[in-house]
Formats: sequence, C-alpha cells, structure tokens
Amino acid sequence: MAITKSETPLMKQYYSIKAKYPGAVVLFRVGDFYETFDEDAKIASKVLGIVLTKRANGSASEIHLAGFPHHSVDNYLPKLVRAGYRVAICDQLEDPKKTKTIVKRGVTELVTPGVSYNENILESKSSNFLCAIWPSASEVGISFLDISTGEFFATQCELVYAKKLLSGMKPAEILSCRQVKEQVESICNGVEAAIQYIEDWVFTQEYAEEKLLKQFKASTLKGFGIGEMPMAIVSAGACLYYLEQTHHNHIDHINTISRIDQSEYMWLDQFTIKNLELLQPIFREGKCLVDVLDKTKTPMGSRLLKQWMILPLKNVAAIQKRHKGVSYFTENKEELKTATGIMGEMGDLQRLISKVALGRIGPRECLHLQNTLSRTREIKELLKNAKPLASLVDAIHPCNDLIELIANHIQENAPLQANRGDVFKAGVNQELDYLRDLKQNGKNKLLEIQALEQNRTGITSLKIGFNNVFGYFLEVTHAHKDKVPAEWVRKQTLTGAERYITAELKEYEEKILNAEDRINALETELWMQLLTEVQDFVNPVQSNAKIIAQLDCLMGFAVAAIENKYIKPEITTGRDLELKDSRHPVIESILPPDELYVANSISLKEGEDRILIITGPNMSGKSALLRQTALCILMAQMGSFIPCSAAKLGVFDKVYSRVGASDNISQGESTFMVEMLETASILNNIGDNSLIILDEIGRGTSTYDGVSLAWSIVEYLQSHSKLPKTLFATHYHELNELENKLEGVSNFHLEVKETPSKILFLRKLVKGGSESSFGIHVAQMAGIPSKVLLRANELLHMLENDRAQLSGKETLKNAASVPVYQLSMFQTEDPSTKRLKEALQKLDINLLSPLDALLKIQELKNLVVNEKFTA
Repeated sequence: MAITKSETPLMKQYYSIKAKYPGAVVLFRVGDFYETFDEDAKIASKVLGIVLTKRANGSASEIHLAGFPHHSVDNYLPKLVRAGYRVAICDQLEDPKKTKTIVKRGVTELVTPGVSYNENILESKSSNFLCAIWPSASEVGISFLDISTGEFFATQCELVYAKKLLSGMKPAEILSCRQVKEQVESICNGVEAAIQYIEDWVFTQEYAEEKLLKQFKASTLKGFGIGEMPMAIVSAGACLYYLEQTHHNHIDHINTISRIDQSEYMWLDQFTIKNLELLQPIFREGKCLVDVLDKTKTPMGSRLLKQWMILPLKNVAAIQKRHKGVSYFTENKEELKTATGIMGEMGDLQRLISKVALGRIGPRECLHLQNTLSRTREIKELLKNAKPLASLVDAIHPCNDLIELIANHIQENAPLQANRGDVFKAGVNQELDYLRDLKQNGKNKLLEIQALEQNRTGITSLKIGFNNVFGYFLEVTHAHKDKVPAEWVRKQTLTGAERYITAELKEYEEKILNAEDRINALETELWMQLLTEVQDFVNPVQSNAKIIAQLDCLMGFAVAAIENKYIKPEITTGRDLELKDSRHPVIESILPPDELYVANSISLKEGEDRILIITGPNMSGKSALLRQTALCILMAQMGSFIPCSAAKLGVFDKVYSRVGASDNISQGESTFMVEMLETASILNNIGDNSLIILDEIGRGTSTYDGVSLAWSIVEYLQSHSKLPKTLFATHYHELNELENKLEGVSNFHLEVKETPSKILFLRKLVKGGSESSFGIHVAQMAGIPSKVLLRANELLHMLENDRAQLSGKETLKNAASVPVYQLSMFQTEDPSTKRLKEALQKLDINLLSPLDALLKIQELKNLVVNEKFTA
C-alpha cells in the first residue's frame, strides 16, 4: 500500500514494515496491544474471533483494525499459525518513556507453521518439520528440519520415494522456488502443508554447502552422508536460509544432519501408509496402529515411534537387537514397571535443550530440565546390568555438572519467565542478596539509621520521613536544632521543625528507590550468564534425549506385548513368511472384552506357494486378513513383538497395500483411477523380497474388464523375476482357476456357515476357493428395505440361470467379437500377434463362459509365441 502525506508517522512506520513481510500477518505492538490493520485485521478477526473496527487513523480513507492485549499473544498466536498463516511479530524496540518521537519498532520473530517452538502451537507427540524440496526430472532433493528438537534429515531420491517421505513425515510447511512450482505441486499432491516459494538463487549447491558447513562447523559434508547428494544439499541449505529469514539465528542445537538411507529401511509408499492406517485412521472416529502401539511415556519417545513406523528396518542384526531389548523388558516386568514410572516423570528433553540453544527457555523449564536429567541418571543406574541394552545405557551422559549448576542457581518456586524476578537462590550473587534485603527490609534499615542518629546526637525525638519532593529526610523539632551535626544539610523549615538530609541517607534512598530496577537488570545479567553455561551441555543432553527416546520405544513395545499377548518373531535371512494364529492389532483392541479375535495362519515358504487367491463373502474378513499380515511384518521390522502365537519371517524390502476404495475428485481421479494408480505403483516397483496385498482389484469397472485385469495382474506377479509374495483377495471366483494353471498359486477362502435363516461369518481361513459372495445377505444386515432385497434375489436367480443356458452357445467368429479384455492383451503388431489375430478370425469355438474365452485365447497366444501354432 502506498504511503500518503496524510498518514500518521505510526501508519507510515507500519506500512514500511508490512512491505517487508507481504505474505505474513503482522502483529504490530502499540502500547499494551498487538494491532492488525487492513486485510490482516480481517484475517485476525475471522480466525481469532475478535472485534473488527474501522478508524480514519490519519489515512485518506478508513482502515480496518483488530487487536488484542500483548500479554495474550500466546493464546492468539497459535490459532493464526494453525490456520496456516505466517505471523510477523513486530515489537517496540525501545522504552516509550525514553523517547519523545515515535517508538522504534521491528520484527523480532516470524512464526510459520514449520518454524515454531511455542508449546501452544506444537503437538508434544508429533514432530514439526519444515521441509524443503528441490526436484529434477527424475530425482528429488528433500530435507526435513524440526527447529524445536534440532533434528535434521535429508536425502536424494526418486519422485515416488519423496512422496512416501512426505506422507510419513507430515511436514507442517514446505519450501521450494517458483521455477519448479508445477513439479513441486505434483509431488506434494495430497499433503496437508502450506508451500512457501522462496528466492530462486537460494537453490544452488555452492550457497547451500557454505551454509551447511558454517552451521555444522565442518570442512566437508562427506561425514554426514550427503557429500555425494547435491540435490539433498541444496534442499538442506534452503531450510537454513529460511530460518535466517524468519529471524531464528540462535540455532547451535542444529549441529548435525542425518541421511535417510533407502537401503536401510523397508519401502512403504504413500498409499500403503494410508491404506494400512499406520499414523491416522481413514475415518476420523477410527483407530490406527500408532494408537495401539504407542505406550511411550515421553514426548520424544512418541515422536521416535512414528519415525520407526514409517521407516522399518531391513538389517536383520538391527531388528534382532531391538527385539532383544523388548525381550529384556518382558522378562523383567518389575524393572519395566520401575523404568516406565521414571520415564513418566520426565519432560520433553529434546525440546527443553533446544529452547536453551534458542535462548527461549524459562526458569521453571530449567528446573524441569534438571528434573528430567536426574530421572535420566536414575534410568542409567536402573538398567546398568541390562546386557541387551548396554550400548544405549552406557552412552547416557550423567550430566552431573549441569544438574548441580541448575540446582545451585534457580529457586524451587522460580517463575515461568526470567523477567518476573525471584529466579535465583540466595548466595548466588552478593549484590543481589543485598538488594533483595534492601527492598524487603528497607523500613527496618531506616529505623536502624534513625536509632543510630538518635544515640549519636542525643535527639530522642528525631524521626525519618519521606515526601516526593525531598525524598527521605531527618526531622528535628526547634527545641533540639542546636544539637544538629554540622554535616547535616538543611532542606526545609517548618513551623515547629527543621528537615535535614545526610550523605548516608541520600545514598540509602537512592539504593532503595533503584533497588527493584537494579534487581531486574542484575537477574537478567545473571540469567544470560547461566544460559551460556547451560548451552555448553547441549550436545550431551541431545544425545541423552535420543537414547531415552529409544529406550522409551522399546519399553512401550514391551508393555504392548504384555498387555496384548504379542510374541517375539523369529527373523531370518531367508524368504519365508510364516505367521501362526495371526491377529489384527487394531481390530482386536476395539473388540468388546468378551469377544475374541478369530486368528488365522499364513504360510508362504520359500520354494512353495507365493500367491494366495483368497475368496469369500463380503464381511467374512478378507480385508482384515490382508492388513494383519502386512501389519505383522511391519511391526516385526520396526522392532516390536507381533500378534501371533509363533512367527518366522525373512526380511521384506517392500510392503505394498492396495486395499479400500477412495477417490480424488479434486484432481479428477475416480475411485477406479485411484485404484489403478496405486496398483501401477506396485507393479512398477517390485523389490527383491516384497509383500504385496491386493484387495478386490478391478471392482471399479465392468465385470469383464475387472476379471481380465485381476487375472492378468496375478499372471504378471507369478511370472515376475523377483518372486514377490502376494495375498490377493477377490470376489472374482473365476480366479480360482489359476491354481490349476499357474505354479505357486493356491486358493483359500474364509469360511461361512449358512443356515436357512441367516449366514454366520466364521472368519477362518481354509484351503480351497469359494463360489459365493452373499452380497444380498450383507445388504440385509445393513438395513436395505425388504422389497429391494426380494427383487435383488429374483434378479440374481435369473442371471445365474441365463449364464447356465449360455454355456456352449456363444461363438467366437472373428476378432471384432472378442471381448475388450481379450483384445487388450495384444497391443503390439509383431509377427506372432498378427498370426494370432488371423487365427482368431478363422476359429469357431463354443464358449462356456467369457472366462473360457480368455483361457482359450491365452492358450493360443502361448502357442503362437512358442511358434507351435499353425493357423
């Protein structure tokens, strides 16, 4: 907005500051209030629910205003940030009482969704990542930085892996530049985070390297694992640039960066994270895996658990190490009980020590830090003989010096903020003790001076008084004025008395009157000195926080195992998948106490069946069986025990889940398109030892199209060189034929008991295929009107009869009469395909069903490909 001559100096100052932060809501300090103006005022009024007013305020036209008391900023600021706004806090930089002109103002902090350490904004159990993205045509440099904890991650990866990381890490804010805007928006599609576009020149390797090396006080980035990842370096540099731009300069706690190494972790794409409901349920009122497994007692443990969940391990030894830790706690329940009790008394060690580095910690939080470190020391002592945990426990730094430093300096009833006074204990500073005594016992000291002077002069009626003109004075009646010492200075004559001052009294008066100001200044000085000393312990405390988080996760796994009867899986270097009596961890947690979950066993051994075709009616438990198999593997590779009676598992490099029905209407994607996109992602990214679970593939289109796709997908997986293990649940009972035609494919179904009046879902997996779906029965359970159900039943019998009558009568006369699914099998014009098409035109085959046509055509195709067919 242009500044006009008619505007007041205050508004000129505001507009000049606003021009520097055009994308932020500016909270402009005016006296005891934070004011917002113009469009910012409209936003603040709507988001905060405060009154919107108008005022001329020296402008040519009226402007909108909305404000709130400055001491309420911690209540209002989080609401703006959670609503997705960047907020520039503009404070008064000088005392208004000491200037006769307009108060100097400036932005002291730019708070954004991804850059905050305000407890009212952050969620204690969730990380608050700022993410930066730098994409090319085939790869992405991506970084995640949490200023509240100092955690910093980066990698250079394929586009699909970047999407997976975004889905799992859930950044609060994303950075990139406008020259790659289209690519970034495609990568971030579906991610609930504000995207900020910053200056293009920031995204250069030279600038980023300089920024990172200076931050880490290093000469090379090779030791951090990203030395050969130029795009990762660029994205990480952008994060540090953004901190500087948002006025966060005290960031010594960000002292390292970790590479996210794809080779170390199981692949879980964004669809699988969503479909398996790992971090959040699909339906708001539902429950997800983290809700069941999170038995942690500390905020940093809870945050780490989420990272373990989206990045399960692939290294056998590392997985087994976690399992040994969990075993120790399950076998030593009393020790576990004591340890969890101690953990429950801890604060957020990561965020507390980060506040120290940022210079934002308060006295009471320092005491919380001291208490948490004391509890950490107790954990070290408690677990000193736990051999499976030795590498963690031995690495805990006792931090005795820091504990004593805080204990010796800060009072037990210290205030929240250092500027409130009464922070330090008696004996910390001699001058402070004297000033406090002066402030608290000033009258007594004056009485002492009065008594001293009475004795010295013999003036028994002498009194000390005070007024605003002369301050403190000695009052002597005329009867005794001849006893007044020569060094006293007369200041006032009254009718019956004289008033005097002395050098000692004036000195003491000055001390009393200035004591409070001096106390505040001295406590501020002492506080800054103390923070400087505490900052020397940032590194060991950060290390302790990481260790405590790991121990907390392992203890949480042990608690979950004991409460839910989970067992330790056997992890091998082979390719077996054996789950005996497996259960769904989430579903069983919400069952009524008197209802038991029906367990099922899955066996896909190396060299035996690799693909299970699972049929059965609606509501029989097919989807639950698929999900629980994937969840058991995922939990095992996280380091958790699993809901089975026994398990032997190889390590899976990738787990894919295509289950559930959803659309993406905002992007023009139907339910079927979403299904196909997810399936395509699976088929194009199969790993060396992958588990694939597919539920009702092909249901979003016509029956013939659906059967063809499902059939072809099973063939593709069966013939794939990397031999993926697959559970394929379907209502297409035609796929039962594949057991007899493809090696490594077996049929299973979930049992149902049918009675004259109803059906009972036994939810037990047994060998063999099923021919019934019982869809009309399920519709009845859902409350569909009886009239609709009766008519549906009539139509079902008609269609089944028609199908039986068609058997043997359909004739395939030429290629044009072949169903769509048949023609889609042959897209190329190679000589073999041409010969097959010629053959199809001459064939006259009686078809039993569309499926028989498909089988016959596949047979002919194989003959042609192998050059054994003659038309």
